[in-house]
Amino acid sequence: MTKDGEQEAELDFDSIDPQILLADERYEVIGNILCEVYEPGQGKWILSDMLDRVLLHRYLGLPIFLVVMWAMFHFTFEISLVFMEMITQIFAWLGTYTSQIPNPLVASLLTNGILGGVGFILTFVPPIFFLYLAISILEDTGYLSRAAFVMDRFMMKMGLHGRSFIPLLLGFGCSVAAVMATRTVDGKSNRLTTILVSPLMSCAGRLPIYILIAGVFFPTIAGTVVFFMYMLGIVMAITMAIIFKKTILREESSSMIMELSQYQIPTAHGSFRHMWDRGIQFVKTAGTYLLAGSIIMWALSSFGPAGVSVPVGESFAAILGQFFEPVFQPLGFSWQVVTGLIFGFLAKEAVIQSLAIVYAVGGITLETALISSITPLSAVALMVFVLLYIPCLATVGVIKRETGSLKWTGFSIVYQLILAYIVALLVIIIGGAFFV
Repeated sequence: MTKDGEQEAELDFDSIDPQILLADERYEVIGNILCEVYEPGQGKWILSDMLDRVLLHRYLGLPIFLVVMWAMFHFTFEISLVFMEMITQIFAWLGTYTSQIPNPLVASLLTNGILGGVGFILTFVPPIFFLYLAISILEDTGYLSRAAFVMDRFMMKMGLHGRSFIPLLLGFGCSVAAVMATRTVDGKSNRLTTILVSPLMSCAGRLPIYILIAGVFFPTIAGTVVFFMYMLGIVMAITMAIIFKKTILREESSSMIMELSQYQIPTAHGSFRHMWDRGIQFVKTAGTYLLAGSIIMWALSSFGPAGVSVPVGESFAAILGQFFEPVFQPLGFSWQVVTGLIFGFLAKEAVIQSLAIVYAVGGITLETALISSITPLSAVALMVFVLLYIPCLATVGVIKRETGSLKWTGFSIVYQLILAYIVALLVIIIGGAFFV
């Protein structure tokens, strides 16, 4: 072979993904050994093969995945209703006692601030636990790895990185975990793309917002509405990844080597243990900085330039929300909603926590206030905005740590704000054209 030919062969060799090369060599060795020691018998279909034939089918795999996801969210919403009502009644009963405290300021703090804030958030513990239970069952059966395989093929055809779906899938639980999981993605451009789009997936913190709004405005199809919000997150993440890969973050996609775990029957102990380990983090969050947030939000809603116990419309919270309200007026958001969105930067759960406190201080329940202050179309726009706008403070910190760049961290915040506003505005415009 000529020197030029050797260089050409070397270049071809270097262009191959090392993991692909190692896999090929490994299976070649395995094939040689099997040829010497294995005598094939009569071919038999086993249950695992039959299931994979359907679940990994080129055309059926994706629809089956969507149906499974819909069933998971429908199950989560429907089975949680009775438990949510029980928790609501418990905190309402506690509120009857705290409201009778002689000191009106202390009574308001305990009733409207702590019970109205943290207590309201805790009513959404059941659906979050049941969501984690459903995910644990799917994971333990071996289906989730196959769902990643189905989506990998779909994403690779669109020029995206195959490994990117794993962090996106983790985003259903927490955006922090999703961003950290991008360490498994090869290539700086591919990894940065995945980091930028991972927060677009619906984390557990957004679930209470979806459940509340869907339950208030669309009670008969609430589970389906929640499902569509999660699917919209996937669609938007893929769409933005394509845009980034074709513009500012160009890089060739690489293949993904994935080992599919065997199907197995999940155990009650394993599934419930996974549910508990993941769900208890939400409870710890509600019991720590969300408690501090409740107190701060109560103080902003009860105090104003005129002094203590002012009408909520004259409070510092109202001043803050009214300052930014004109920007969100095209979306139909009231100043209360705007204030909630501002505090949602701390944690997405804080959006409805803040709304509950503001309306409680004003002497009105959150459900009644929402129906009277925003339209169903604006309610959909609100869910879309919450889905897409800036990630929570913890996620921003992880993005800064993983990228090592203030520029990309700032870009993540700005582009998500712009994207959320544009898509929410499109909901208002298109929805208004069809339904008004």
